[in-house]
Amino acid sequence: MTTVGARVENALAASRLSQRALAQVTGISQSTLSRIISGDRAAKLPELAAIAWATGHTVAELSGGSAVAERVQSAARATHGADMQQMREVLLHYLELDAYLDDQGIPAA
Repeated sequence: MTTVGARVENALAASRLSQRALAQVTGISQSTLSRIISGDRAAKLPELAAIAWATGHTVAELSGGSAVAERVQSAARATHGADMQQMREVLLHYLELDAYLDDQGIPAA
């Protein structure tokens, strides 16, 4: 089972950011990031949201709890060299954000 810390570490590697760079972008101290990655400290939701935004991932991807991804089925026609997996990931980002806003009781405009 992959931990939140391991998923954050993978997100860092995928985004090619160092812990120092992520600390600067998110405002989370490097020592806190290090403790989250090592599993010595649980990540708070606002921290996960900041890390997700900075690394191009979703909170659900980092927390390991993507109920949306399990329910989504998609079909599309790729054009201009678009990659189907990338298109699905972008779609999931929007759907997971929508589900998060619903969970927080934030109405759609």
